Amino acid sequence: MTALIPVLETERLRMREPRFADFDAVVSMFSDAEFTRFLTGKPQSREETWLRLMRLSGHWNLMGYGFWALEDKQSGAFLGHAGFVEGRREMTPSLEGVPELGWSLAPAAQGKGYATEAVARAIRWGENHFGRVRMVCIIVPENAPSIGVAQRTGFHAVLDTVYKGEPIRLFQRDPQ
Repeated sequence: MTALIPVLETERLRMREPRFADFDAVVSMFSDAEFTRFLTGKPQSREETWLRLMRLSGHWNLMGYGFWALEDKQSGAFLGHAGFVEGRREMTPSLEGVPELGWSLAPAAQGKGYATEAVARAIRWGENHFGRVRMVCIIVPENAPSIGVAQRTGFHAVLDTVYKGEPIRLFQRDPQ
């Protein structure tokens, strides 16, 4: 499976396949109430986090794309995830078939430009993989740091809608 997932690099990051060795770091992230407030709305159990890690790996096998684990090139520390998803989300408008970008960084890695760096690199990979197509992301309207990442990487707000009964803002990046 690892051979299917390309390793990407930026100045400071190695974007690589999710690994079993990441599990404890991912549990730490997703069990933190502050971290999860914009993602799941509540801390996740080890079991829920395990299923999330399994989805990250399995997505590559089913779709040929997915999320990368973000690793600090100097220290080797796990910093978070970024990549593309086909979420089959039950929302209007439908995002099916549209490359949807997402990212989540561990609290200690936030505010240092890693997300912008990873998203910009993922976009370049996506333009080669999907072609020059519209890309989207969804962000909780109160999540100003993620909205900043989206805007810095060429996304603009399209509309406010609802996902799982909660407000969500849809952003779009037009083909460049």
